[in-house]
Amino acid sequence: MSSRAIVGAVLASLALLSTGASIGASEAAPSQEVTLGPSGLPLPRFVSLKSGRVNSRIGPGINYGVDWLYMKAGLPMEIIQEYDNWRRVRDAEGAEGWINQSLLSGKRTAMTAPWQRGKDAKIDLLAKPDPEARAVAIIDPGVVGKIKSCNGDWCEMTFDGVSGWLRQNQVWGAYPGEIVKD
Repeated sequence: MSSRAIVGAVLASLALLSTGASIGASEAAPSQEVTLGPSGLPLPRFVSLKSGRVNSRIGPGINYGVDWLYMKAGLPMEIIQEYDNWRRVRDAEGAEGWINQSLLSGKRTAMTAPWQRGKDAKIDLLAKPDPEARAVAIIDPGVVGKIKSCNGDWCEMTFDGVSGWLRQNQVWGAYPGEIVKD
């Protein structure tokens, strides 16, 4: 690990300690205790990227180095910590970093089964929330769509103008059992 990464990790830890916040689990189930961050919003929670060019930094400020550059607006992110106007986020691959809140949106998106990328897997987008329903489209793993709603078991989503239903456990961007209303 480089000295820059070690310094960034130490500074991020100090920021965590100074705010009294706690890092949430990677997947918050309804049975887990949800904490409120300094913003008054729950931690952890899902959001999306507003812009098609977003820097993720090693610490909460512009003086920290850029660790990742995200190039896709609408990409789902999980906020796991807050510090001032900065949000510590985690992406679908588990990479973490700090993004200014002005570059994040409350609009909910989700990624189809990112854990299946690179495998010979296809996901049926169904006409209704029923495993026996007809498929309206076949979606590859790792595709980002807009969440219209989730009822705890199923999410209604839109991919390039085509709407349908997916089991909630097939997406990264909504917690198991979470209710989402657009």
